Amino acid sequence: MIMARDIMHSGAQCIDANQTLMDAARMMRDMGVGALPICGEDKKLKGMITDRDIITRCIAEGKDPKTMKAMELSGHLHCVRADDSMDMVLKKMEKHQIRRMPVIDNDMLVGMISEADLAHGHREGHRLTDEQILAFMDSVYTSH
Repeated sequence: MIMARDIMHSGAQCIDANQTLMDAARMMRDMGVGALPICGEDKKLKGMITDRDIITRCIAEGKDPKTMKAMELSGHLHCVRADDSMDMVLKKMEKHQIRRMPVIDNDMLVGMISEADLAHGHREGHRLTDEQILAFMDSVYTSH
């Protein structure tokens, strides 16, 4: 059975909960990503922040990204465990319409699963079926 750890990319970099949204935006730019996991001083996963969050919940509301902290935008956290099956991962991503899923082990971030990882896993024959990929795409990209 294929597990989350088989598809995830490891080495995901966190932004500290107390860093600013300006720091987050620069990290996203430098890393070429649209989302960052938020970790606390204990290095445990606390939330996620996206480029869209910065635009819609900070800048569009007239707040200052130089002073607003990353943790202020952290909403409900959805994540999976490294030993969760890919069926479980896909169901959770579909249910919550999540495009980037943090992967944890003992509450510590060990990787991320993105849409690109799903596509790569499918292409590389990691037993993701056409039906699984289509169900994910239908769930995340169509209005219900």
